[in-house]
Amino acid sequence: MRPYREPVIEFESAGGVYAAAGLATLAAALLPWALRRAPVSWPIVFLAGGATAFALLPQLPDPDPIEHGSVAVGLTEVCVIVSLMGAGLALNRPFSFRTWGTTWRLLALTMPLTMLAAGVLGWWFLGFGAAAAVLLAAVLAPTDPVLATDVQVNRPLADPGAEDDEARFALTSEAGLNDGLAFPFTYAAVAISLAGVAPGGWLAQWVAVDVLWRLGIGTIGGLAVGWLLGRLFFSSVAAEHRMTENLQGFVALAAVFLAYGVTELAEGYGFVAVFVAATTIRSTERHHEHHEVMHSFVEQVERLITVAVLVLLGGAVARGLLEPIGWPEVAFTVAFLLLVRPLAGWIGLTGSRTGPRERAVISFFGVRGVGSLYYAAYALQQGDFDIEDERLWALIGLVVISSVVLHGITATPAMAWLDNARRRLADKPDADSEDPEVAGTRA
Repeated sequence: MRPYREPVIEFESAGGVYAAAGLATLAAALLPWALRRAPVSWPIVFLAGGATAFALLPQLPDPDPIEHGSVAVGLTEVCVIVSLMGAGLALNRPFSFRTWGTTWRLLALTMPLTMLAAGVLGWWFLGFGAAAAVLLAAVLAPTDPVLATDVQVNRPLADPGAEDDEARFALTSEAGLNDGLAFPFTYAAVAISLAGVAPGGWLAQWVAVDVLWRLGIGTIGGLAVGWLLGRLFFSSVAAEHRMTENLQGFVALAAVFLAYGVTELAEGYGFVAVFVAATTIRSTERHHEHHEVMHSFVEQVERLITVAVLVLLGGAVARGLLEPIGWPEVAFTVAFLLLVRPLAGWIGLTGSRTGPRERAVISFFGVRGVGSLYYAAYALQQGDFDIEDERLWALIGLVVISSVVLHGITATPAMAWLDNARRRLADKPDADSEDPEVAGTRA
């Protein structure tokens, strides 16, 4: 007879990973609801959770973005393109050059001013070379459609009379477009790192290919895919066969991957194509309830991928990502988040129809996030820069983490402040009177 032995419970890494994934998924579903009125955003929680987990569990693999550069590029790339589809579907305002005036100001004035300041500070204050300074400006150029959900448009509205307020609309549309517009400058930084500063070695090709061709193909590709899918989803034939009623959120992912893949095959900017495709699909049948189904599905996928990015970013911090940081990098981060973006935003919106409160909110909430991580990972794989990769990754990580914390804590009270001012204006007996504090909120 075999002797009796007490069962031994051994920890299996696969089981632990599945359990952790289940807890993270549950938290991703519940935290946005649980923290909806709290001055703390759910990205802060996952960032802290990732740092804690990797600090307490040394057996977890090191999430070094330099060592695992291809993984960093792929994960952040998918996160950004999915979020761009969600941002485009959520916009309720029809596209026009007049009603999108705030967006054009942010792209044409605020974004270049922000890049110029970041590049000059990188070169003069941090001692970066020309290529690295241009890369720093390009990496920090895009605002984020992923981590800024608390200050952006929440969802498509089926009510024909509903419209986004100016602040949320501006921040959403800006993030949707400047993620793609930052790419030419990333290519410029890579070109300078390989060919040198002299424009004869790279400028002509950069203008012809990286600016004109890639932007043009990105726009055309997005329009074409969005138009075709919009006609397929919302045509009379689809209505006759009740196709739209049976469509699931998966079609939104189909639009994401088709727009991105086709455009990238043609050497265009897929980021631009995805956002353009989303707004084109939305414009085909603006008030159809299926837009909300697609947006809800995309939002859930986006949140899951974002959780993975934040946990790994927190883990990288716990494993030493910020070790190269000194007081110059800290000073740069403070100046960039508290001076550069707010001042550039205010200058860009001066003379617009936004009131002082809206202008302050739009200028302050230039959230940096996953888009910056993607550009850093991509450029460092493609170029040959004259600084240590660790220092650049540490600086970008510090800016993104500081933005997550700063803007995550201030988003709820700031938007409540703006919404309360808008309600006071709406409750005035004289509906035509303008409150100078919130002028433009009814735009």
